[in-house]
Amino acid sequence: MKPNDADLFPERPDPLEENSSRRRLSKNVITLFRIVVLLAVIALTIILVIYRDKVQALQAYGYPGIFLFSILANATIIVPVPGVVFTSAMGVVFNPFWVSIASGSGAAIGEISGYMAGFSGRAVVENSARYQRVVGWMQKYGNLTILFLAFIPNPLFDLAGMIAGILKMPLWKFLIYCVIGKILKMMMFAYAGEWVINLLERIF
Repeated sequence: MKPNDADLFPERPDPLEENSSRRRLSKNVITLFRIVVLLAVIALTIILVIYRDKVQALQAYGYPGIFLFSILANATIIVPVPGVVFTSAMGVVFNPFWVSIASGSGAAIGEISGYMAGFSGRAVVENSARYQRVVGWMQKYGNLTILFLAFIPNPLFDLAGMIAGILKMPLWKFLIYCVIGKILKMMMFAYAGEWVINLLERIF
């Protein structure tokens, strides 16, 4: 009996399909991890707000903790941690002004990871319309782009940090405008958290 072609040349899996399925699996894992992190931060926030009178006794240790948390929350590019949610809760527990300084400066330092990835040439940035738009803003307005994107809650800042590194913006200049923008943003969230809780306490 003569073997047919299927027996002689068994069908091999398409490497492109394998890569595509791996990418989909990786995206699903990252999405799931983001959801878990978000739920964990929200749960922690609720606990902190409920027990804020007891947590206030740890005020001396609170601000360094907020600073370190903000560094970690902003140092990751793949799985960003929702630091603004935590900042709102801390604004209820501690002094909102100092919460803003600690979380804003920590957030700015955390963003150095994206800047250094761009500066060293290790950043993998998709050449999309969004990328070109941010490059245009950076080339035209530079410092103000960093300040503005650091201030408003948006997903573009990681990209802006990498582009700042790619365009070789001086690190000190990147940090100054990033710190100002981040502190102003965190101040908005910290005072908003305090205001909402005080309003709810008056109502109920």
